[in-house]
Amino acid sequence: MIKYFSNVRMKQKELEIILQRVPNYERPNPFIEQYMTPANIVADIIYTAFQFGDIQDKKVIDLGCGTGIFSFGTKLANAKQVVGIDIDEDAIKIAKDFAEKENQDIEYIVKDAKDVDIKCDTIIMNPPFGAQKSNRWADRRFIEKGFEIAKVIYSMHLTKTIDFIEKMVSSLNGEVDYYKKYEFTIKHTYSFHNKKAQKFDVTLLRILTKK
Repeated sequence: MIKYFSNVRMKQKELEIILQRVPNYERPNPFIEQYMTPANIVADIIYTAFQFGDIQDKKVIDLGCGTGIFSFGTKLANAKQVVGIDIDEDAIKIAKDFAEKENQDIEYIVKDAKDVDIKCDTIIMNPPFGAQKSNRWADRRFIEKGFEIAKVIYSMHLTKTIDFIEKMVSSLNGEVDYYKKYEFTIKHTYSFHNKKAQKFDVTLLRILTKK
């Protein structure tokens, strides 16, 4: 059993190493942009949210959870309740099996993000970047859903789209009060990838929905 932050002050690097054990997708789907978020980025985001007081003893939703790396890490950071939600049944099965193996009490639900009606304190998510034509504007739909169900949203987006996201947040009467940039590496995953790895500039936003 892995000890929670409240029992032992787990170092960020230790959390990153643990998160590297979370399984990847078995059959990733390019149309909904399934990529594993790197463990070092996930660990840093979780520590950031923890320091803001948005995880410990809070109800947290990992929206578009994939195989569960954010939800698993959030549970280790001593969230009161963690719910992972994804449209992909296979990904949810992987996440659920891993959580059970690690003796972590995480609820996983198969559902489209637009249909989620569960309220929470905090959402932590890496929504699709909307790079595929079939998935255009997906990241914005995730933000809109976050405003419906959460008080605080942690969300990652391509840095080049941040100006638009800020305007969208403002139009929803929210506020971005924290930014952090990362270099997000996507390894060769699909047949149309022509490089072993490609790096993207992304930015984490902490969004207050003013609920």
